[in-house]
Amino acid sequence: MERLTERLRLRMWRDDDLDPLAAMDGDPEVMRYIGDGVPLAREQTAGALVRLRRRWQERGFGLFAVEVRETGEFAGWVGLTVPEFLPEVMPAVEIGWRLGRAHWGRGYATEAAREVLAFGFHEVGLAEIVSVAHVDNKASLRVMAKLGMRPERRTAVPSTGQPVQVTVITREEYAAT
Repeated sequence: MERLTERLRLRMWRDDDLDPLAAMDGDPEVMRYIGDGVPLAREQTAGALVRLRRRWQERGFGLFAVEVRETGEFAGWVGLTVPEFLPEVMPAVEIGWRLGRAHWGRGYATEAAREVLAFGFHEVGLAEIVSVAHVDNKASLRVMAKLGMRPERRTAVPSTGQPVQVTVITREEYAAT
């Protein structure tokens, strides 16, 4: 499965994605607001890549690898997942994204996430999609606002205690944007 936006290709994962994904996940600045804020080791990213592929098979949705169409360069990922790390919002499907630092500030997260919202509502058939970000992650909070997502609650992730903002958009709200 592949989806194209004006500047990006959202695609399934390949074995050769491990190196750029591991570099991104190993960057302390990229991982600053993710989980406990600790960069991932290559072995952790390799395990995550296996799980990313498996989730597509299990659920019919997941995270897309994102590459820049003009260059073919791996930029990061965007997609849908189940936010099991935050039991109070369950059952839910979350939209999320992570881009390498070289791709920040270009509007890629918003562009890719708009395509994933369309996929989630029109093809997966979801009635609502949430997004969760650390309260200090201003860039992700701006993307959520650009997508038309509205703040639903502030809470803390049980496993880390990190304060997060939960936003939401319904199929009807999406259709009106």
